[in-house]
Amino acid sequence: MPPTLHTARLLLDPYTPDDEEGFVALFQDVRVSPWMGDGPSSEADDRALFGRIFSKVYARDLFGVWAVRRDGRLIGHAEIKRTDEVDGHEIVYALSPAVWGSGLGTELAEALVAYGFGTLGLSEVHATVAAENEASLRLLGRVGFAHVRDIEEDDGGLTRVLTASRTPRSATSSPLRGRRS
Repeated sequence: MPPTLHTARLLLDPYTPDDEEGFVALFQDVRVSPWMGDGPSSEADDRALFGRIFSKVYARDLFGVWAVRRDGRLIGHAEIKRTDEVDGHEIVYALSPAVWGSGLGTELAEALVAYGFGTLGLSEVHATVAAENEASLRLLGRVGFAHVRDIEEDDGGLTRVLTASRTPRSATSSPLRGRRS
């Protein structure tokens, strides 16, 4: 299980079975789903994905996957995992459109990067973002990611690969207020 993380306004903790409906609602939201994985999935596929978080990811301690909460309410999803596509660790995040524009995306991305540099000891953290997802590209630019290359997808779409490198400042400062298992 990943550790519980705290930021000024967010709690990142492991999912519980009671989170399934909120998880599925987030991944089925037509404003969120185009940017997740390979795009929109069926409800059955999203429920199966939720099940695999417990049966594979948590059971085998494969990588960090968190429910993102604010004031006790599930508002998002976060991951940091090793992927061959970037030959390193990639952050993945999604927030409910109800909280877009509030700075929580920046806070969440900073927490994932801090976890990667601090807890995991990484020298680089990556993100892959559809070229059309301008909001996410701007957010990642604000937290220190730089565009390093593009991947042309089978459907002709373009995915931007961005990288944040550890610096002396990021190695010592952290938006995380504390961690507990």
